[in-house]
Amino acid sequence: MKKIKQIIFIFLFSLLGFLTLQIPVSKIIGSKQNFTFFDFFAPTTGMFLNSFPGAASVLLVKMFDLIFIKKGFDLLSLLRLLPLPLAAFYFGSKSKLKSLIALLSIFLFVIHPIGRLAWLYSLYWLIPIIASFFPHRLFLKSLGSTFTAHAVGSTIFLYTFGLTPQIWLSLIPVTFIERVGFSLGIYASYFIFNFTLNYLVKLLKIKSIRFLVEKQYLPSRQFLLKYT
Repeated sequence: MKKIKQIIFIFLFSLLGFLTLQIPVSKIIGSKQNFTFFDFFAPTTGMFLNSFPGAASVLLVKMFDLIFIKKGFDLLSLLRLLPLPLAAFYFGSKSKLKSLIALLSIFLFVIHPIGRLAWLYSLYWLIPIIASFFPHRLFLKSLGSTFTAHAVGSTIFLYTFGLTPQIWLSLIPVTFIERVGFSLGIYASYFIFNFTLNYLVKLLKIKSIRFLVEKQYLPSRQFLLKYT
């Protein structure tokens, strides 16, 4: 029964994800594509549905959008399916092994002829590695998640477009502002959805969604001290 419920909620989260994917937030530097509200929402599915089902849900949304909306099957579009599912996996996983995604990205970045000259940029991806040692802190999970997506996306961008070392280095302050904003968005998205689901469980007695609620991330003194 729990598996059936999980499949139903994967479908519901995928539907919600598809809707948020249609709302642009800002342009991706060096590309005609946009960041969307889905970039805030997607990683949280890793917590609601667990790491692998959450990642599968995000991948499903991205594939549906690519096939039926964008109808673009160039190499970059296909590779861009990867960052958000991996961010969802990171957000939902409590294992330190999730930091291997960022570690591999650093390695691939610095062995590239251009990346080698802009190695300083890849130091951002130490953040998901450090954050993996604090798996219960919601903001650090959010920060690690968005920088995991950033690590994978940037490495893909490096190998497909290159850019100059000077451009990569000039993006360091821009990336800081952008990713802190995304981490706050992920943090707020999860907190609001978790609170709302818990409210629905209590108000409407919808027991079928109780398994989605993480009580330690509900407003409380304990949350502020141990889990925020």
